[in-house]
Amino acid sequence: MKMDKDKLLVTLVYVDDLIFASIDDEMNHEFSQNMSKEFKMSIIVELSYFLGLQVSQTTAGMFISQEKYLKDMLKRYGMEECAPMCTPMTTNCELSKDGESPSVDATLYRSIIGSLLYLTATRPDIMQAVEMVGRFQSAPNKSHLLVVERIIRYLKGTPNFGLWYPKSTSLIVTAYIDVDWAGSMDDRKSTSGNALFLGDCLVSWLSKKQSSISIFVIEVEYIIIGNCCTHILWMKEALKDANIETKQPITIYCENTSAISLSKNPVMYSKKKRILIKYHFPHEQVVEQNIKLEYINTKEKTAYIFIKHIPRE
Repeated sequence: MKMDKDKLLVTLVYVDDLIFASIDDEMNHEFSQNMSKEFKMSIIVELSYFLGLQVSQTTAGMFISQEKYLKDMLKRYGMEECAPMCTPMTTNCELSKDGESPSVDATLYRSIIGSLLYLTATRPDIMQAVEMVGRFQSAPNKSHLLVVERIIRYLKGTPNFGLWYPKSTSLIVTAYIDVDWAGSMDDRKSTSGNALFLGDCLVSWLSKKQSSISIFVIEVEYIIIGNCCTHILWMKEALKDANIETKQPITIYCENTSAISLSKNPVMYSKKKRILIKYHFPHEQVVEQNIKLEYINTKEKTAYIFIKHIPRE
């Protein structure tokens, strides 16, 4: 990243692939000339394809998808002619490692999971399902593979889904969090999910099983607030590097009013004495006005798709 007064040049490097962009044509030209002198390289004027990501740019915004990558994946695993499904998983799907189903080829299973994980770069709608089936890579069985195949069949029916980033959007950061308390059938650990927006653009999302068991719902909600805080602070620093200041506290939308109260009021000792000290980060951030916590009702929970199976509706 390079700043020159009010001009900004951003570069992204992955091994021998490079993206650079600036609102100033002169900076773009100067950078491309300097790189061409140092390295043997070909330069494409407008970004259209990068590491499996298809980029479509218009005056209204930018659309990122992985349709070509998906078609190649379907061909690789012999599912080009599979029947499409309307959802990644059934809403009552519960997977366990202690099933009676016969074992399957673990190498093939891991290969498919790896391909699906790469697709989550533009497909947040499969994030929760892929995270769930990814838990059984050490000893997969037939029931796990059937769910993986259903995810692929869902993708077959939605190949052109992706992420839309409108040009005219605000630079206000907002976060949504949600949790599936004790959702794991094997160890009763909870699954947490969050979604970070820059204006109307979804820029970061997560679905992850927590590392420890939480006795109470308030505990698991409080932990995910802390995890979200660290991500928000990183995002604030990234925006600061781009000369974008976020002076107002960043809002985290949460459904659990007790977790919100616990973050704001350190006196509630009885409800937080079982929570490890390292998770008491949110209260400090609220006091320093880096974040603020707001209640959101169930119907508006954007992060819901990262902790529960997506219903057909």
